[in-house]
Amino acid sequence: MVVLALVLLVGLTWAAYALFRTSPETIPNPPTSLTSGSPVATPTLGTTPLGPSSAGSPGKPAMVVVHVAGKIRRPGLVRISAGSRVADVLAAAGGALPGVDLTTLNLARQVTDGEQIVVGVPALAPPGTPTVGPPASTPGAAAGTPLDLNTATLAQLDGLPGVGPVLAQRILDWRTEHGRFTSVDELQEVPGVGPKKFESLKPHVRV
Repeated sequence: MVVLALVLLVGLTWAAYALFRTSPETIPNPPTSLTSGSPVATPTLGTTPLGPSSAGSPGKPAMVVVHVAGKIRRPGLVRISAGSRVADVLAAAGGALPGVDLTTLNLARQVTDGEQIVVGVPALAPPGTPTVGPPASTPGAAAGTPLDLNTATLAQLDGLPGVGPVLAQRILDWRTEHGRFTSVDELQEVPGVGPKKFESLKPHVRV
């Protein structure tokens, strides 16, 4: 009986020990740092602030380049903000010289990139622009330049004083029929050229 009691006691002791070894083990909270020692980043909800590259700095105002010439203190190229006026450009160039009349300039006009502003100097007409003046004289009718009767065209003869298109055509017909004029006096043989007409034409023609 004693032996059985000892065996039973040993068995119970071994069973209690085995039961203790197989009991659930409490797992502690996860460490706040990795093995290397760096902290674990915990994601949080919220708005992430934008950096300089993503937010973007306010854009600089666009610039234009204007050429200022004429009676100005500092002629040359002027860089100025887009939307500026002519008055702003003149101020940036130092202003007009004393006594310069600015009434020919629209100081309130907005400037554009690449344009030229001429101060106090009349703008030159671009090449090919017809000038305003008296009409050019008809070829052959210029004073002091007698017209050659043997080479004159219908338009040139028509430009002679007292000669219209009809009489000019008669002169050409006479030249075609007779070949050429050998003297100015032969002009009197053309129908419609009388003594008075001849005297008025004589200073303006030659052969």
